[in-house]
Amino acid sequence: MRRGSHYVAEAGLELLSSSDPPAFASQSGWFTDLIRTIRDPEKPNTLEELEVVSESCVEVQEINEEEYLVIIRFTPTVPHCSLATLIGLCLRVKLQRCLPFKHKLEIYISEGTHSTEEDINKQINDKERVAAAMENPNLREIVEQCVLEPD
Repeated sequence: MRRGSHYVAEAGLELLSSSDPPAFASQSGWFTDLIRTIRDPEKPNTLEELEVVSESCVEVQEINEEEYLVIIRFTPTVPHCSLATLIGLCLRVKLQRCLPFKHKLEIYISEGTHSTEEDINKQINDKERVAAAMENPNLREIVEQCVLEPD
């Protein structure tokens, strides 16, 4: 898994050095720019076009001077969306690759928007399950296609 400047550059963003304070961290628009182009696994649209993610779905909290908690709450297009776990995985992969500072990342389905949100929230926030999912070559290929930046 590649991290850092390559993916930040793909998103058209400037990579900060580790000594730079992430002044942008309180600006949810910066994070929205990172995830808005993730494509839906089934449709030709982006998550932003489908209103799965928006600037209001991002919350950032300072844990300490060097670390931030980034919380994303996304809204599946339908309450029984079979790809909600995959969408959460795509969000996690994209942000883990692009965030140039120490962070804790929590991704949730917006409350009341999915029939199995509690189970899915556990899956997409479990490091071992995420790692196991990304070891599956077919699943990894789907995620890579979804997070690939448009030309």
